[in-house]
Amino acid sequence: MGMMSGKKVVIFGVANKRSIAWGIAQALLREGATLALNYQNDRMEESVRKLCAELPGDTFLAPCDVTVPGDIDKFFSKLGSEFGPLDGLVHSIAFAKREELGGNFVDTSWDGYQLAQHVSAWSLIGLAKGAMPLMEGRDGSIVCLSYYGAEKVVQNYNVMGVAKAALESSMRYLANDVGPRGVRVNAISAGPIKTVSAMGVADFGSLLEGMAQKAPLRRNIDQMDVGNTATFLLSDLARGITGQTIYVDAGYSILGA
Repeated sequence: MGMMSGKKVVIFGVANKRSIAWGIAQALLREGATLALNYQNDRMEESVRKLCAELPGDTFLAPCDVTVPGDIDKFFSKLGSEFGPLDGLVHSIAFAKREELGGNFVDTSWDGYQLAQHVSAWSLIGLAKGAMPLMEGRDGSIVCLSYYGAEKVVQNYNVMGVAKAALESSMRYLANDVGPRGVRVNAISAGPIKTVSAMGVADFGSLLEGMAQKAPLRRNIDQMDVGNTATFLLSDLARGITGQTIYVDAGYSILGA
C-alpha cells in the first residue's frame, strides 16, 4: 500500500517522457494513485495517448486547452462524470514564445507577455476553480511547478520569470482562499531539467552546467526528484503544509551571488 493508495489525481502537462509531469505521474503511480491526464489539442493527442497506453489500468484522458474559452469547464464536467471525486491536481503547464526567451527583456511584446501569463499563471486559477467542486471535503491538494527565475533574474528566462512570479503569488492567494474548503495549494520550485520546453530558453545548457558546478549537492536534479516531492505534497503526510514554495534544486537557491 503506497501513500497515495485510493487517491485520484489529475495531471495537466504530460506531453512526452521528458516532461516533469511524466516524472510526477510515475511517482504517483508507484504510490498507488489513480490518474487522469489532459492533452492540449488534436496535434498532441496521439503522443499523450501512447504514454497512457504504457500506464497500468485505465487512465482518464480528455482534451483541455487553457487558452480556449469553455475548455476547462468541459474537461471538469467530463472528469466529474467519468472519473469521480478528486484528491489532487498537478499544474505543470507553461508557455512563452521562443523569441521572448532570449535577448533584452525590455523588448518583450504585449502579445508575448499576455500569452505567457495566460498559460503559465492564470491557468492555475482557472483549473483550481474547475476542480473545486470535485475536491471539497476530501483534504484535496494542488501542486504547481515554478522555477528560481520567479524571484531572481536568470539570463534569457525573461517573460517566463515574470509569469512564474505571478504563478507563485497566485498559489499563495489560492491557498488562503480555498483553505477553509479543505484544499491545500503549494508550489515546487524545481532546478533546471532538460525538458523539450526548457530547451527553448537561449543558452539553457549553461544553466545546467552552472547548477551542477555550484549547487551544494553538485548535481542537477531529475524528473523523479520533483515527482517524489510532488507526491509527498499531494499525500496526507503534507496535510499541514499550504501556501509554500518548496525548492527541489540540489540546494542551489540557498547560495548568494
